[in-house]
Amino acid sequence: MEENKINNAKAIALAKAKERAKAKAKTTTAKTIPVKNIKIEKPQADVARQYSPRDQIYVRKVSGFFQALRRKMNLFFMLGFALIPWINFNGQQAILFDVGDQRFNIFALTLWPQDLTLLAWVFIILAFSLFFVTTFLGRVWCGYLCPQTVWTFIFMWFEEKIEGSANQRKKLDQQPMNASKFQKKTLKHICWLLFSLLTSITFIGFFVPMRELIVDLVTFNASVTVTLWIVFFTFCTYGNAGWMREIMCLHMCPYARFQSAMFDQNTLTVSYDTARGENRGRRSRKADPKELGLGDCIDCSLCVEVCPTGIDIRNGLQYECINCGACVDACNEVMVKMNYPTNLISYTTETALKGKKVKILRPKLFMYAVVLVVMYGFFTANLATRVPLQLDIIRDRNTLARENIDGFIENVYTLKILNKSQHTSTYKIHVEGLKDYTWQGQQQVTVDGAKISTIAISVAVDPYELEDYKTEIDFVIQQIEPKDNDVILKQESVFFNKR
Repeated sequence: MEENKINNAKAIALAKAKERAKAKAKTTTAKTIPVKNIKIEKPQADVARQYSPRDQIYVRKVSGFFQALRRKMNLFFMLGFALIPWINFNGQQAILFDVGDQRFNIFALTLWPQDLTLLAWVFIILAFSLFFVTTFLGRVWCGYLCPQTVWTFIFMWFEEKIEGSANQRKKLDQQPMNASKFQKKTLKHICWLLFSLLTSITFIGFFVPMRELIVDLVTFNASVTVTLWIVFFTFCTYGNAGWMREIMCLHMCPYARFQSAMFDQNTLTVSYDTARGENRGRRSRKADPKELGLGDCIDCSLCVEVCPTGIDIRNGLQYECINCGACVDACNEVMVKMNYPTNLISYTTETALKGKKVKILRPKLFMYAVVLVVMYGFFTANLATRVPLQLDIIRDRNTLARENIDGFIENVYTLKILNKSQHTSTYKIHVEGLKDYTWQGQQQVTVDGAKISTIAISVAVDPYELEDYKTEIDFVIQQIEPKDNDVILKQESVFFNKR
């Protein structure tokens, strides 16, 4: 009987548990959002766009004052880049950064590894010059002189001549591959590669004598190292100017990121006059914008279509803007057609847009100018006091001192004389700090320009003239032909007595 009671209690408990579970399930079902398995079909990707590293920007051609100025500046510096390696001075390439021989020739000046302080001053001056110009004129370096911008516009010129206008290029890319499209694309890339190859050879010509380089390339005698560098820079130019373009400016160039630290309210930048342009909207030429409640901007979007980085300048100052002025020229053309005042988009300052007086001479600009003057002073002083001569003294380490047949104490030295000038010079050598010494070896030596001469000499002194075991001496070398009293150098050394 007791066993039956226990079984009945278990059955009742189990039944109640089931009822509670059903009630809970109903409550949960009522509060739970029903889920359905839906099969999502993946849209078929456009193969042409699938491997594109960026959204293609089809830059529209524009003409105007700033674009003409940019083209002329680009042409001037491109000609300089192409012609400088062919200029000779004193029978050698005027500007040659010869890494193999470890010397830089800049016309009459030859710099060696020992002159790296001069090179450091040059880089410091260039950096602060960039800061000064950026604070004053904004990012004009990027828009007018940066090689990335210059080569990108050249590549776009090839693109326009072969594939047509921006709209034609866009339609061409949307078309399936056919004979005409294949021909245009192939011709464009051949032109890009050939121009990249010429650019690479010219660039290498600043580090390898240009005339020798051309002969070696034509005769297939160029070294493997030179050939690999030419191939490397060819594909770098082709990739940067042909494919990367604004990606280099937006994501890889650090200047775009830290330029804002140099900007202030009086920095000259490309800006949109919001007070005058808004509200924007389309209208006919004869319509009065005031009656329509509109500003001068007709919302034609030409400023966006001509921008090489694809931004809308009407959204305010952006780090992507390279201050090329393309949007200024495009907007001015529209303003002229609409009989509106020009410079709705212009090179102006934030202060001017607020109707306030622009402060040209301001503390930040003044400090950059002061630093530049100081840097120029240090560079000039360093260059003026530079002696185009170097002397290295190597002692005979086997025998510090020995007694010769005359009973004199003799020390042997090896002198390495570097003529850091570009012409042959004759030098006279003597010792200071010793009395009545005798000299064995050359006391006059002739060294060709940019060459090293090594001579071995010995200096002997009567031991009665030596007061200590070690005597501090100076080797003095002076240029005697061509005569120049300023070319004189002292190098410290030691004369040892025999114990």
